[in-house]
Amino acid sequence: MTAELAAAQRLLDDLTRSVCRLEQRVGSGLEVRRLRSDTEHLRESLSLLRAASPEDPDRPAPPTPEMVAIPDQPYDYALWADADDEGLGSRDRRAP
Repeated sequence: MTAELAAAQRLLDDLTRSVCRLEQRVGSGLEVRRLRSDTEHLRESLSLLRAASPEDPDRPAPPTPEMVAIPDQPYDYALWADADDEGLGSRDRRAP
C-alpha cells in the first residue's frame, strides 16, 4: 500500500503543478479556484489516508486507552452538597 500512496502523491503533485500553470494562463476565475480547492482537499485526504495506513512504518502506534474502574457502591452525598439539580433547583426546595 505504501507504493500506491507514493504513486498517488506523485500524481497529485503533478496535478497541482498543472493547475498552477493553468491558473497562470487563464487567470484565477471561479472554475480555477474550485479546481485548486479540490486539489487541496485531495492533498488533505491523501494525508489522512497515509496517516491511517497500517503499513506505514513511520506511524506511531495508537495509544492504549487507560481503563478506569467505577465502583459499584453509591457516591458520597457530600460530593453533591450545595449542587443544584439541573432544571430543578436546590434539593430542599420544590421545583417551580
